[in-house]
Amino acid sequence: MVSLKMNKKSLKGIATEVIDLKINSLKILKKSINKNFEKAVNAIVECQSKIILCGVGKSGLISAKIASTLSSVGSPAFSLSANDCLHGDLGSITKKDVLILISNSGKSDEIIPIIKFANRNKIKLIGIVSKKSSFLYKASDIKILLPEVRESGLGIVPTSSTSIQLAIGDALAIAALKKKQFSKYDFSRLHPGGNLGKQLKTVGDVMTSGNKIPFINENKNMKEALKIISKKKLGVVIVQDKNKITTGIITDGNVRKLRQKNIDFQKTIVKNVMTKNPININIDTLAIKALRIMNEKKITSLCVYKNTNKNKTTGLIHIHHILDANIE
Repeated sequence: MVSLKMNKKSLKGIATEVIDLKINSLKILKKSINKNFEKAVNAIVECQSKIILCGVGKSGLISAKIASTLSSVGSPAFSLSANDCLHGDLGSITKKDVLILISNSGKSDEIIPIIKFANRNKIKLIGIVSKKSSFLYKASDIKILLPEVRESGLGIVPTSSTSIQLAIGDALAIAALKKKQFSKYDFSRLHPGGNLGKQLKTVGDVMTSGNKIPFINENKNMKEALKIISKKKLGVVIVQDKNKITTGIITDGNVRKLRQKNIDFQKTIVKNVMTKNPININIDTLAIKALRIMNEKKITSLCVYKNTNKNKTTGLIHIHHILDANIE
């Protein structure tokens, strides 16, 4: 029966105590990072096959989360149930793989056969464990010794220990990401769905390219420019010189101002009325950044270039392209 003395304040105190224990555990973990962590990251980055994570109980759940994170940042990984490994799933592990075993005690009955299998078949084994005297620690090729930390509640419920397991896993994944120079563009390719995928779309993902780009030579007249603007239906035409170098842009706004001046479009040369040095953006830039630039500059489109060749337009991104992709 729940004690009647329990109140909101005491429950809040319990929450604070649990969180404090976790914070202290993470501080201890931070001080324990050494060269073995670097060895583990190098093994993950250099792996030419799969990263396989395995654990028992709560550590097994942590393994699944770390595997998911590694895969999302370009290091193909999956988790195996320690129990399933005892009934045939060891066949999923090859000599080219890197096996990461996570266990607080390092001596669970379920992981002993897996450790022996890895050692026997010369599979690189990274052990993440809290007991230096354990079989897992002694048998691992790369040993990541986690500090022994105080658990919450009864002192035996896996809380602080699982927090530091998760933290070291995330640290390995992000360190591998940095070492592989995994970019936001790479990340977006692996997250095409949902809101995250939308926010990580690049200019190149949504821009107009090829024959759909409204180009015109700078020596053509404005009557021809109007035809192209009308045909391409993007409200702009990009002006180029004879070498296909972008020299300017003509927008609907420019056209309206010229009409107010009663200018003869047949006799007006494009380069004499265009807006010079149009604002451009790199093809790998996030589309959401392009939207921000358009809002700040009060314009509706940007010229797109590749690499460092800013004078060569390879695409055009219009504000409607971004909004149609539900990027806000």
